[in-house]
Amino acid sequence: MKKLYKTLVALSVAATALGAAAQNFPDKPVTIIVPFTAGGPTDRVARDLAEALRKPLGGATVLVDNAAGAGGSIGANKVAKANADGYTLLVHHIGMATMPTLVRNIPFKVETDFEYVGMINDVPMTVIGKPTLPANNMKELAAWVAQNKGKVNLGNAGVGSASHLCGMLFQQALGVEMTSVPYKGTAPAMTDLMGGQIDLMCDQTTNTTSQIEGKKVKAYAVSSPKRLTTPALKDLPTMQEAGYKGFNVSIFHGLYAPKGTPAPVLKKLNDALKVALKDPEFIKKQEGLGAVVVNDKRVEPAEHKKFVASEIAKWSPVIKAAGVYVD
Repeated sequence: MKKLYKTLVALSVAATALGAAAQNFPDKPVTIIVPFTAGGPTDRVARDLAEALRKPLGGATVLVDNAAGAGGSIGANKVAKANADGYTLLVHHIGMATMPTLVRNIPFKVETDFEYVGMINDVPMTVIGKPTLPANNMKELAAWVAQNKGKVNLGNAGVGSASHLCGMLFQQALGVEMTSVPYKGTAPAMTDLMGGQIDLMCDQTTNTTSQIEGKKVKAYAVSSPKRLTTPALKDLPTMQEAGYKGFNVSIFHGLYAPKGTPAPVLKKLNDALKVALKDPEFIKKQEGLGAVVVNDKRVEPAEHKKFVASEIAKWSPVIKAAGVYVD
């Protein structure tokens, strides 16, 4: 009986401490891990979100830390193994849906090793080319690619990146295999595209809009079902308009915490996320990059998790068919 009493007392003390910690959350800086290099599209989303989260989190400092590599799995694993207290979070894109198939010997389970806080945005992709390409529209681009079969270089930000995934679908759509050129991040890939060292890339609007606006690259199409309203992109046709039916690729971003993060802390994070997603300045920044801020049920943890599960089912056969993996 005495042993049981001590156990109950210990549990009560632990519960009280946990409740106090949740009630005071956050009382120190919160760190958002980005599993890609600084300056890339996911990094930009995370930094905009960090700024928008500060006020609804009571003025807390929200930092961004980059932990790139292995198709985004290194940074994700860092969060999966972090203390489940809400102070270490993850902003990841569609990689949450592709890592289970893409990464060999993945050290965590996407479905069970994270708490899903909520969706952030949907980001369409753009088909862009080096500024000296002779093609001026998708019809001419398709003809140019066919004429130069075996010679076209298609850049991406690394195996498993959003640009890599979109590039695989783009090759399937055109029915022409191109030489895939992986880089260690979007920034060096974009630099080489602008310099003419590679021919094409299919990347997120968050990374391409300013380059398109500055006429540093040629833009051919967007991957969204409808045309975008962003000034720099509004005249671009959709891939479906260009004749490639079913080509609809959207790269989502979501917010995650380690499995076991206390429910009260998760609620605070989700409440703060909902406020951040309605922040006019955050919306303005995202829309300026061609991203669409989530304002539907996917901002709820359960719906966010359900959506990621549907994306896993969508991308798994594509990756298996391409036979590309990250060790």
